[in-house]
Amino acid sequence: QVQLVESGGGLVQPGGSLRLSCAASGTIFSISSMGWYRQAPGKQRELVAKITSGGSTNYGDSVKGRCIISRDNAKNTVNLQMNSLKPEDTAVYYCNADIKRTGNVAIGAYWGQGTQVTVSS
Repeated sequence: QVQLVESGGGLVQPGGSLRLSCAASGTIFSISSMGWYRQAPGKQRELVAKITSGGSTNYGDSVKGRCIISRDNAKNTVNLQMNSLKPEDTAVYYCNADIKRTGNVAIGAYWGQGTQVTVSS
């Protein structure tokens, strides 16, 4: 079993900041990519940011310059620092990780349960 548990969502005013965290646990052999996606009501899920085990990052166009993703490979955690938040950042944010489980050959994509971020005055 593998679990991704997110924390850090909530209500923030426009221009404010939030830090999301995600911890992976279970029978994990290795994790390649970890990242964050979001889905607003009526919209498709979109990439926010992702980071490889080597530290290479990729950001969605809508958050470039406002977010920083970081990762602790030893703890199997990934964090997302979001700054200068806008109302259009309101969405459910999902943690994602590509994980090779102990004893398995294939790499699977795993998702957290999601955490709500609401940007409103």
